[in-house]
Amino acid sequence: MPFPDQFTWGVASAAYQIEGSASSAGRGKSVWDTFSETPGKIFEGHSGEVACGSYERVDEDVDLISQLGANGYRFSISWSRLFPNGIGEKNEAGFAYYDRLINGLLAKGVQPWITLYHWDMPQALQDQGGWLNADSPIWFEEYTRAVVERFSDRVTYWFTLNEPQIFLGLGLNEGTHAPGLKLTRKEVLLSTHRALLSHGRAVKIIRENAVKKPIIGFAPVGSLHTPETDSPADIEAARKATFNIENEGWTYNHSWYCDPVFLGHYPEQGLELFGDDVPEYTEAEMELIHQPLDICGVNIYSAGIVRAGDNGEPVAVPNETGFPMTMFKWTINPRSLYFGPKFLNERYGLPIVITENGLASMDWIHADGQVHDAGRIDFLTRYLHELRRACDDGVDIRGYFHWSIMDNFEWAEGYSLRFGLIYMDYQTLKRIPKDSYKWYSEVIRTNGEHIPQKLAPLA
Repeated sequence: MPFPDQFTWGVASAAYQIEGSASSAGRGKSVWDTFSETPGKIFEGHSGEVACGSYERVDEDVDLISQLGANGYRFSISWSRLFPNGIGEKNEAGFAYYDRLINGLLAKGVQPWITLYHWDMPQALQDQGGWLNADSPIWFEEYTRAVVERFSDRVTYWFTLNEPQIFLGLGLNEGTHAPGLKLTRKEVLLSTHRALLSHGRAVKIIRENAVKKPIIGFAPVGSLHTPETDSPADIEAARKATFNIENEGWTYNHSWYCDPVFLGHYPEQGLELFGDDVPEYTEAEMELIHQPLDICGVNIYSAGIVRAGDNGEPVAVPNETGFPMTMFKWTINPRSLYFGPKFLNERYGLPIVITENGLASMDWIHADGQVHDAGRIDFLTRYLHELRRACDDGVDIRGYFHWSIMDNFEWAEGYSLRFGLIYMDYQTLKRIPKDSYKWYSEVIRTNGEHIPQKLAPLA
């Protein structure tokens, strides 16, 4: 069976991970520049100063996306490339860069999908408190307005925030991502509330000012769970586990971030768990966060497995010894691309777009000069098989974006992990399409019919 008609087959990236030219062309510093300069924070002292050099290689990268056959490219805007100080003076060279990218994509029949924020707060604003500053939603509104004024005559698809669970959880709570802080829970929750207010303000600005009628979404990530069996009890346990907020790892969940955005309120379980640490908020603020959206984006890589206990509560099913894992040590669970979209679609009632999915694999240039990444092909075969099954079962899924178009700077892991369909030689910046690039191209060409109907069990 093919995927639905008009399905978007895309690839994704993020500004700091691929652009390079981090300290040139008028760009200001972001928190990731500062974090990368801090000894011991990034694998072997790597940074995004050069990355994939995409700032200087717009035409080459657009050609590679076009030759793949993708009809969508999800990329993020570097806030500090447009506003070196976060607000105020604009950098025309930054706007011109995204003009070249957007125009190049459209000339090749590829729709640009803009993500406004993929973790790179301008350092000048972080110096004023970042998301903890009460003015942060106003900053984000000013930035969004400038992006919409410049690009909305050509751009239809918009995402506001990418993975607030990560840039708030790892960046402000655990300190392992930029800006590397370990705030109190009360401060993290206040920062989260202000980030969600920023989302709401951005949606209003897009909706009210876009030249082309916009399609707007939100791109979270979080703890997903699949059932051990397809019994109703196990499925219900997996659904409950997916939206639970756990005391340990409390920043990594869906409901605390998504319920306000899609339903207009914080979840009761979270309010009880966080107690007095929950920031004060008004009904007007919740209404601002709860702007009408068109799609629910979600980044999915893996999931835990649960069964229903004697009382129906979810009980974790431990992985068997030697269970398949990626180079990031993430468990391979293809059913996450069935149950993840299913549960989110049921809870929030919006069409689903898979905004990221892929794996870090063990890739290198083989003796014949090619990159043979059979593991990635098998991973995608299994995951897309489950996504197609979800479509066949009536889950409204509108698109899939593979993470990522090319190997790139993988945040705290530097250049040690490779997620791309295209191999990046970081010494020469030569791009080499992998076997998976050619395989995914055929999936796109056949609208998914290239994916086998029957697969051997994963073991």
